[in-house]
Amino acid sequence: MSLTHPFVTLRDLLRYAISSFNEAKLSFGHGNNNVYDEAVYLLLHTLCLPLDMLDPFLDARLLPSEIEHILSVINRRVVDRFPSAYITNEAWMNGQRFYVDERVIVPRSFFGELIEGKIRPWILYPEALENILDLCTGSGCLPILAAQAFPTAKIDAVDISADALEVARINIRDYYLNERITLYHGDLYSPLPSEKRYELIVTNPPYVNEVAMRTLPAEYLHEPYIALAGGSDGMDIVRRILIGAHERLSKNGILIVEIGHERKNFEAAFPHLSVTWLPTNSGIDDMIFLVHAADLQRYMSACSE
Repeated sequence: MSLTHPFVTLRDLLRYAISSFNEAKLSFGHGNNNVYDEAVYLLLHTLCLPLDMLDPFLDARLLPSEIEHILSVINRRVVDRFPSAYITNEAWMNGQRFYVDERVIVPRSFFGELIEGKIRPWILYPEALENILDLCTGSGCLPILAAQAFPTAKIDAVDISADALEVARINIRDYYLNERITLYHGDLYSPLPSEKRYELIVTNPPYVNEVAMRTLPAEYLHEPYIALAGGSDGMDIVRRILIGAHERLSKNGILIVEIGHERKNFEAAFPHLSVTWLPTNSGIDDMIFLVHAADLQRYMSACSE
């Protein structure tokens, strides 16, 4: 990128970023959902300015070094199609910041809003919840949110990727939750103590089906393949989670699973399993399901007959 440019103010660069993003037809889904918010976020973050305070700085004259830094960020977003979260090494969920890099999928789960309050009515004694399990934990954001929502609970978090667990350790340390969250490296339930049972199991597993994987925007291809791909119908990992959950849930426990836009494939794979689809603020009410231990037990018993 040339060292000669016509930019002077933040306003100049904001206009240029928006034009560049529009021309490149960027895809969103890793935090912001439109060109303007993406440009504002990246510029303010790059300049170490408050993310909610654009107007006072719009006409500020920038140093040449600041301009070059911003141009390099715009170039990385446009040319390399890097998600903004990987450029800034941060993702936001429920107003809370989490460290991320290319070792983990960028957090964008609806679980944040559910953990904050919407799943409490489904738990018999939420104030006395003792044991929670998060499968496919990635960056560790869900166990952190769960620890905040359920202050009496201990949380186990599992991931098959040792690299992902390194990122989760950073976030757990940053939130001072080392005493309440235990990380396990391994395949789903396999690394957990065999006798342990959980009142709540949550998971946002890989669920993208094979056809959808082939058409993902370039931004998503920077994320770990193993964190996205769910097999031909997206249900490979979900099947194994359900099979193992009936042995890991306490008598009145519940399992909550996020499956994105795969409800049709889920219902084809589990036509007789009784589940509850949980509402989200987006108005999309078929991306996360809840199943009770008793219903899961009946389903597994019927399948074995």
